[in-house]
Amino acid sequence: MGITSKEINPSFASQVTAIPGGEWLNRCFSCGACSGACPVSQAIPEFDPRKIIHMIRMGLKDRVLASHLLWYCSKCRSCVFVCPQNVGFADIMTALRRIAVSEGYVSDQDLRDQGKVAWVERDRCVACLTCVRVCPWGVPKIDAQGVADIRAKDCRACGICVGECPAQAIRLNESEDERRLAACASGR
Repeated sequence: MGITSKEINPSFASQVTAIPGGEWLNRCFSCGACSGACPVSQAIPEFDPRKIIHMIRMGLKDRVLASHLLWYCSKCRSCVFVCPQNVGFADIMTALRRIAVSEGYVSDQDLRDQGKVAWVERDRCVACLTCVRVCPWGVPKIDAQGVADIRAKDCRACGICVGECPAQAIRLNESEDERRLAACASGR
């Protein structure tokens, strides 16, 4: 599929580098070490960190931000350990996710449906603060109504809060990439 000039947004790379985490983009010289070490790209071949960086630099904003590929990165940081430039590709993906959510390329409900974020069933939450204590990234907060709230733009869908919630008020759908990874593992 060809690229038309209408698809190119010349300021997209600058927009990405202006977001915390996105500044790593300028360090990358596209050697491909990240793609070779990425466990997600081994299971899902269309997820290619080098290709995603190339698309950002080309200004393919709509293609990148509307893509389901943004949500496949597990943020395992395997890419960082092999990168000769110490590029934080997982941090670039976080910046892209923030832009996609803030600009409406994906809604909180879409992310819930795809199993990319956890959410709280408000009527079941007892505000015990377990989710607040166990989340390594400090995502859950107690809102003004005294109920836990999980910000979709920050959730990493790790499932820790889901497993630890004593009231079973936090939910996380099985994601498509989990289904694909399970199918690869079982040889289907």
